[in-house]
Amino acid sequence: MARRSDLETSSKPRQAGRRSFLKGAVASAASAGVAAMPFSTVAAGQATSQLAQKSGIPSREFGNTGIRVPIMQLGTSQRLDQRYDKVMHRCFKAGVTWFDTALSYGWGSSHRAIKNFITQVDGRESLWLTSKSGSGSVSGLRKGVDEACEELGTDYLDLYLMHGIDDLRMLDPQYLALGEKLKAEGKTKFFGFSCHDGNVVELMNKAAKTGGIDAILFRYNFRRYGDLALNRAIDACHRAGIGLLAMKTQGSVPRDLEAVVDFRSEDFTLGQAKLKSVWADERIASIVSEMDSVKYVRENVAAARSEKSLTAEESHQLNQLAALTAHYACNGCNHLCESTLDRRVAIAEQLRYLMYYECYGKTDRARELYRTIPATAREFSDSELDQACRVCPQGIDIPARLRRAREVLA
Repeated sequence: MARRSDLETSSKPRQAGRRSFLKGAVASAASAGVAAMPFSTVAAGQATSQLAQKSGIPSREFGNTGIRVPIMQLGTSQRLDQRYDKVMHRCFKAGVTWFDTALSYGWGSSHRAIKNFITQVDGRESLWLTSKSGSGSVSGLRKGVDEACEELGTDYLDLYLMHGIDDLRMLDPQYLALGEKLKAEGKTKFFGFSCHDGNVVELMNKAAKTGGIDAILFRYNFRRYGDLALNRAIDACHRAGIGLLAMKTQGSVPRDLEAVVDFRSEDFTLGQAKLKSVWADERIASIVSEMDSVKYVRENVAAARSEKSLTAEESHQLNQLAALTAHYACNGCNHLCESTLDRRVAIAEQLRYLMYYECYGKTDRARELYRTIPATAREFSDSELDQACRVCPQGIDIPARLRRAREVLA
């Protein structure tokens, strides 16, 4: 996917980079028969559960935590059945025992559905649970972990993340000290943050230098492989022993636009190929996949278990897709486009919610989020966005896309 010259090289043994992308990295990382262990028992040195032994979901080292984690987890920012959710049950049966959730997902309905699910399976010890809080204060984050545990019906989280941070000050000592305190109290085993806005690189670089962060969940997909600054930040975090988790791995644009590439493969669907391309990066411990149907659970589990790597031709087709649809795929670098304006226009937010509508089928959620943006931040004129268009790395026709957002979301 990425040329060797696109990446920073290093002689350090831990820096896998993407140099082995076309040399079977997935097969080596996803060694046959290696299954993810139930995390609450791994640290205590107990044996792998019978379910995990049979799952066939490969595992990887999770930073320098000393444990291994499955290369795929279920993202639960979707509509879940509060009584009996087929997707969660199918995932669990297939060995996908890591569920990623947040206080904001479904305004708490995600937590409640998982709480009920726990009572229907082997219990809390057979699951890894990640939750997140979007609070920007130490006290709010402290309150958030307690709220998450209460809603999930558990005494602890396996991973607690500061949700969607975009402020470097969230990595200052008081926040890192909170993470250590929560771990010492048994509220969470690991602590970190998620990020997907324009300063992901800066956040990752600071985390690598300051320490105190066990995991980072960030946007990473086949569209980002030529980004040298991002790859250097990933390398820095990997060397620092931070567990790296990828989200937004589908790099979505409207499906009718993706169809122009007419992806062809004897082994994988387009969605599977996108996942395989991320797994080919050995620096990534696991990915969050929002599987909203049993069909996608089957496809994604099959891709995770497959020892086949993408061929050069399949990788080339993904590169073509990235190039042909770049002008629809916002990278969230609002620090570029929005800084050209004399007032606030929420460009990246509107484009993100439009993506939820066009690519994820989250029509109601997209409209709810869009309407939380102040009306003044949704208003614009083509002339004032002219310079924003000029600095957009993706070449997005920002006025046209914002008009589209207003048309379908307002």
